[in-house]
Parts: sequence; structure tokens; C-alpha cells
Amino acid sequence: MPTRTRFVFLMHPKEFKHEKAGTGRLTHLCLGNSEIHMGLNFDTNEAVQEIIADPANFPVLVYPGPTARNLTTGALAPAELGGRRLVLFLLDGTWSGARKMLRLSPSLQKLPRVMFTPTAPSRFLIKQQPQAGCLSTLETAHELLLALTSSGLDTYPLPAQLLDLFARMQAFQMKCAADPALAGYRRRAFRTPEQRVLSPNRRRYIPITAEPPTR
Repeated sequence: MPTRTRFVFLMHPKEFKHEKAGTGRLTHLCLGNSEIHMGLNFDTNEAVQEIIADPANFPVLVYPGPTARNLTTGALAPAELGGRRLVLFLLDGTWSGARKMLRLSPSLQKLPRVMFTPTAPSRFLIKQQPQAGCLSTLETAHELLLALTSSGLDTYPLPAQLLDLFARMQAFQMKCAADPALAGYRRRAFRTPEQRVLSPNRRRYIPITAEPPTR
């Protein structure tokens, strides 16, 4: 899927090496104008620093908070880009992992921050989100493209493409989990997101409407 916006996924090493059903890779494979960089301290990542320093780019960090500009409400106008290419940096990891990545990367801390208002709760069936408002990386990219389109910053002609892939991936995972012949067999069916009790100690995905927890 072509996009005017450049998506840069900054992936925590644990997510990169151990996560078997991570949606960051799926999203990257769907978006032609995207890339993945693995690490903790991105101030020492030459490729990331080149993107930030390139005068042709308008780099921002997707991260919630009081200073973040809401793309859904048009807080970032096309004219502000001044002809530069919008580059979205997304941290892909657990709460603690994302905080560490940001703490170790002052260059990311200095970037303008953006957020969005989600159009729907998470559709993740095979993983429990830590709290309401949390989305997978793939859902986040989908919501970002919707917001960018409404702001006139990009176009999103096939909004069902990412969500259809997300549903197919999960259907395959659930089919495997229901097969007694496989090692990952589950004796209980997956509960819907509405049926789950959210634990305050689980911090996997960054919510896009609130500040990250401090603990």
C-alpha cells in the first residue's frame, strides 16, 4: 500500500526477536513506505539519525501526552509541513520497553509529538490489552492513516486492507490453538475483549489517548 507518509517502526529487541504474533512486521509488509529499526538507544542508530536530520523530512513521534497534537482534530495542517515529507516514528514494545527506548534516545524526546482519537476499541482477540484505548501496532497504523486522511495529510483508499489482514492472522492463530494435535492447544476458547478483566500491571501497547503510566 503506497503512502505519502513514511512510517518508521522502532522495535524493542525483545519484540523483534521473541514476539511470534507481533503486528509490527505485518504492518511493515503492508506499507511500502515503511521500515523497521531494532534497538534501545536510537541516538546511535545512523539510519534513524539521518531520517531526523534530513531537511526534506518532517519527523514526529507518535506518543500521547499533553503536548501531543491530535491528528484526528486537524491539529497538524498540511501547510505546516512546508513541502516536507511527514515521517511518523512509532515505538513498538512493552510499556517499560517503550519508556526505556525513549529515555535512552534524547533525539526522539525532542521530536514533536502527535496522537489520534481511535474510531473503535482494539480488535485484538488473541492478546489482552493492558487497558482501554490500547491498540496493536497494526491498528495504530490504521487509525493514523484514517486521521492523516481526514487532515488532508495523506490518502487511504483501502482502509479495510490492514484490518482484513489482522483478522486473517488471528483466525489462523485461533484455528491452530483449537487443534488438539498441536503443542499450543487451548482447552478454553479466547474471550472477546469486552469479556476480559484488564490488569493494571500489564503494559504492552501504548494507549493513544493518555499519558503512559509512571510505574
